[in-house]
Amino acid sequence: MKRQYLEFEKPIYELQQQLDKLKRQADKEKMDLSEEMEGITKKIRKTRSDIYKNLTPWQRIQIARHYAERPFMLDYVENAFEDYLELHGDRLVGDDNAMPAGFARLGKQRCVVIGHQKGRNTKDNLKRNFGSAHPEGYRKAMRVMRLAEKFGLPVITLIDTPGAFPGIGAEERNIAEAIAHNLREMALLKTPILSVVIGEGGSGGALGIGVADRIMMLDNAYYSVISPEGCAAILWKDGKRAAEAAEALKITAGDLNDLGVVDRVIEEPEGGAHVDPLAMALRLKEVLIEECRKLMALSTEDLLERRYQKFRAFGEFDQTTLDPSNQAEAQAASAGS
Repeated sequence: MKRQYLEFEKPIYELQQQLDKLKRQADKEKMDLSEEMEGITKKIRKTRSDIYKNLTPWQRIQIARHYAERPFMLDYVENAFEDYLELHGDRLVGDDNAMPAGFARLGKQRCVVIGHQKGRNTKDNLKRNFGSAHPEGYRKAMRVMRLAEKFGLPVITLIDTPGAFPGIGAEERNIAEAIAHNLREMALLKTPILSVVIGEGGSGGALGIGVADRIMMLDNAYYSVISPEGCAAILWKDGKRAAEAAEALKITAGDLNDLGVVDRVIEEPEGGAHVDPLAMALRLKEVLIEECRKLMALSTEDLLERRYQKFRAFGEFDQTTLDPSNQAEAQAASAGS
């Protein structure tokens, strides 16, 4: 499949075009251009390395939204899990294809895996509702979590949604209550929960399956109460300032890890998870097995207490009060500027 390059990857694309042209010329004219091709290949590697070492928050968001190529939830299920058996329906309204859920095996550990699933084309996106789950998706997720609790299995959730579906039908079937119910019940669930933001982590749609003992993110994912475009539209009445909003929101994996919201950042292959989906899936599997083993070793009492303390600590910061003389100096400096 032909690669689709993002705007900031244009220098890589141009070099790749040169390399492809040389390959065609070498094949057509039976020429030895291996030295020239090797030189361009080295330039491609260096250019990619330079770009991906200095990504802005907005560029990371573009990667997280690289719908055409970025691996989705079921791609990880296929390559990181085994014996996946999908369960359907919330036993109340119906099924939700935007939120697949079921039993699986992670290495030697039986588990349940739940997540948001997007589509790669119009037909699939209509089926998956662009990864935005309805109330029945969150109720199905909780039903499967209850089964995990009953059988002593860990719960693994893979988050990738722009947000819960905001349509009239979802409101009529009480999407807010469904998400709020999950927040409460996940906090009390007597089995380990591991959550990984694999792409977009949008608002309550992400939180609805995101209350976990270990919260992790791929390093080109984002997790936010609002989209950068929405934030820019509210603050500056200009959605075009989304890149500026992305910087201010501190919604990338590195920022959230520094703030203590995320427990671990999982490194992607250079160029993003879409460059080598299989390697990314195997890396995710390795991390999940490691983290799952630690949580399964805890007693139920310790597990619930740690989870409680983890979420109670969110938003706590140390404050330092300046003495009067320092405050006066600060005010004088401010007035002078």
